[in-house]
Amino acid sequence: MSEHQYPGAGQQFAWQPPQQPTATQPTTPQPVAPPVYPGYGGLPSPTIPLQERPEPRRGGRLRIGLAGLVAGALIGGGAGAGVTALIDEPAAGGGTSASTQSVTIENPERATTATAAAAKAAPSVVTVYVSSGAGAGSGSGVVLTADGYVLTNNHVVAGDGGSTGTVQVRTADGTLYDAEVVGTDPAFDLAVLRLADAQDLVAAVFADSDEVQVGDIAVAIGAPLGLSNTVTDGIISATGRAVATGSTQDDATVLDAIQTDAAINPGNSGGALVDGAGEVIGINTAIATVASGVPGGQSQSGNIGVGFAIPGNSAQRIAQEIIQTGSATRALLGVRASTATDDGNREVGTGAEVVSVEPGSAAEAAGLREGDVVSAVGERPVTTSTELTAAIRSQAPGNTVELTVRRGSGTRTVEVTLGTTS
Repeated sequence: MSEHQYPGAGQQFAWQPPQQPTATQPTTPQPVAPPVYPGYGGLPSPTIPLQERPEPRRGGRLRIGLAGLVAGALIGGGAGAGVTALIDEPAAGGGTSASTQSVTIENPERATTATAAAAKAAPSVVTVYVSSGAGAGSGSGVVLTADGYVLTNNHVVAGDGGSTGTVQVRTADGTLYDAEVVGTDPAFDLAVLRLADAQDLVAAVFADSDEVQVGDIAVAIGAPLGLSNTVTDGIISATGRAVATGSTQDDATVLDAIQTDAAINPGNSGGALVDGAGEVIGINTAIATVASGVPGGQSQSGNIGVGFAIPGNSAQRIAQEIIQTGSATRALLGVRASTATDDGNREVGTGAEVVSVEPGSAAEAAGLREGDVVSAVGERPVTTSTELTAAIRSQAPGNTVELTVRRGSGTRTVEVTLGTTS
């Protein structure tokens, strides 16, 4: 089957609300309780020490398709229930920093920033093919090391029940490699592959994703719909965007994402989002799509200019841990929360209300208790439980954060040293 014929390019073949990729039926990004991951697939539900209470679904037309996330996650743990639904799609992946590559630009008088960025980064972006008895699909990935480690989305390689089929990877120069899954982290929707007998690959260079600003140039590189080496450009639309993806509350994933209007479609999942210098700032993972107007329908539109990427700094940390130990850790607050709403309008969130506190957790040690409403993490406002999950998820285990908490009629600040969970 030719690459462009892979039905669920970039999607996970076992993903359910979105259709599974099959040889005869193309798949669309997974809906995240509205976000959609470009390379969609069903994410196994991660276990989060802190779970959010499922929030009632609101009637919305926007869905996040996987490219791959599910809304709702335990605060500081794996994916969980109770997150606002959006549609995300799998997007691009990332890699570890490497020495600067020489870039040759033909017709420099007509070259643009995107031209130079693509010339530098494209050799480090690969197409990932996955097949099993359930079907076949493709996504994207980013080369981390010259000897064959590649970063992609978990939903690109995870099959039904978390199993993985046969994985192959084609590099930008057309070489096809057999690959094995080194490890995955469903909560971050990341997976690391190792290519057999690979050498002299072009490793991606990572920029500091904390320095990304709204309005910066953004270039997405991957294999949307199986079309390898596809480049699209746009800008950074937002940073620190709390995005919940997935098809059900049971397979929810919450990301602290970078939002971009660079075109991302199914198959872009696991690919690279790079800056104007061609350095990776994020791993494309999900896209928002417009849901079908048919009641109960699951069909979605393609790119509408709202895509999401996992920040490069988080992706690198997780990838390095997986390479070293086979798994990754996450920061843990240790509470379950639901969205507190305005008395006059239940659609307006006013914070994350603590539903329960885990015994022995960081939250208990800091004195948090049931009924407290967290309205900020550091200087970052929190209006929903999903935003609290994303803010905690963006931290590394052991970090100390300051929470702004409403208790009764008063407001206080609380310092919490975050725990860890795998």
